[in-house]
Amino acid sequence: MRTARFRRSRRAAAITLVSALSLTALAACGTSSSGDDNSDGSQQNGSSDPTAPLDPKTKVTLTIDCMPPTAKAAELKEWKEDVAEFNKTYPNVTIEGRSTPGQCLEPPRFTAMLKAKSQPDVFYTYFTDLPQVLDNDGAADITAYVNDKSVPALKDIDPNVLGSLKQDGKLYGLPTSNYTMGLLINRKLFKDAGLNPDAPPRTWDEVRTAAKKIAGLGEGVSGFGEYSAGNTGGWHFTAQMYSLGGDVVDASGKKAAFNTDLGRQVVKNLHAMRWEDDSMGKTQLLKWGDLQKQIATDKLGMFLAAPDDIAYMVQQLGAKYENFGMGPIPGGRNTLAGGNNYMIKKGISGDKIKAAVAWLNFKNLTVGKGQFDWARTKADALPVGIPQPNFWLNESKTKDDAARLEHATMPVENFKTFMDNPVAGKNEPPKAQEVYKVLDNVMSAVLTNKDADVDKLLSTAEAQVNQVLANQ
Repeated sequence: MRTARFRRSRRAAAITLVSALSLTALAACGTSSSGDDNSDGSQQNGSSDPTAPLDPKTKVTLTIDCMPPTAKAAELKEWKEDVAEFNKTYPNVTIEGRSTPGQCLEPPRFTAMLKAKSQPDVFYTYFTDLPQVLDNDGAADITAYVNDKSVPALKDIDPNVLGSLKQDGKLYGLPTSNYTMGLLINRKLFKDAGLNPDAPPRTWDEVRTAAKKIAGLGEGVSGFGEYSAGNTGGWHFTAQMYSLGGDVVDASGKKAAFNTDLGRQVVKNLHAMRWEDDSMGKTQLLKWGDLQKQIATDKLGMFLAAPDDIAYMVQQLGAKYENFGMGPIPGGRNTLAGGNNYMIKKGISGDKIKAAVAWLNFKNLTVGKGQFDWARTKADALPVGIPQPNFWLNESKTKDDAARLEHATMPVENFKTFMDNPVAGKNEPPKAQEVYKVLDNVMSAVLTNKDADVDKLLSTAEAQVNQVLANQ
């Protein structure tokens, strides 16, 4: 899920949208280079070699979407500072930032933009959007433009993250963030229930046991929460299947793979917690945002989440960082992974592609700069210390982790179990949103109907998902 919310696949279109903003141009500093403009705004004074970095003399104008809105004053301030700093090296690149309501949040607007070919030069997507973008011939192949000269830290970016942006060996985007799901806990309720908040449950049996203890506190407290509406139920069913080593769609991408013993285990465990243990609460049909409100108000002990939920709850719901902790996803075989990135519009000039790569490298892929300038982030009263995004390896990871710790605005030790026990990330299935919509029916039925027929639910969902996959 994602909102202004941060960074995930486009699932929650109902989440609050930013207010409308007109196109904002951030003019570049310095003098313009000579030469006649091409029709796309570039000038014919750059290198024709795609492997060579951008010549600072090259004059181009880039349109880029998802610039922070005025409502996010600190983030917008940092964006403008980064443009000014970038222009010290590339004085002839004009960055025109767009803050378009809905485009970064709503699937219909994103799809309409692709079909109309109206995306800006540099446009924001989610890892799961790659097939849709390529089906609409929307993104440039930037393989030749991305190398250790244009992106010096390239070797230190997790290859699994870059792999999410590749098809047939070709690279179509550069990451801005990544996430893996874990078990988010309310530390206060764990302590109140006599549980150790520094040792969150590591198996689903342990989750069930802990949930019963937490629900035993009474006063409307639930031990464990799950989604079952708005495609989020299917999303979390997938996460639970992955955690046990299962799949939702088989390796061919053409058949459902969840009508199995593992699928029945997932559903029967939820049924037991809901109806036998009464540890999940009576209010169901929950979607993204509902569980966050519950855990932020000490009414929920734990649920599956990504680390950025914590920042959302503190910034938007008034919660306290110290009240939360994380452990790896129970089961620990695999965890659902995702993230977001920028792609570059197909058909723009080579110089504009080079300028886009240079900007994305500075803004999102340089330790100590742009989004990884943790000293500035702290000074601007924004969160520092959340485990992700963290797609770094090797020396870059060492440096970035040290800076996060130095400037942390939260007790990072609360996430130690999550960080010390990484679980291999696994991408979302093909046709993810349509698959999740079907699987919502399984989740909602088992959580609202004590007499739900698990075998029939899974069999019906299997047939429906097979139909979805057949229509690719």
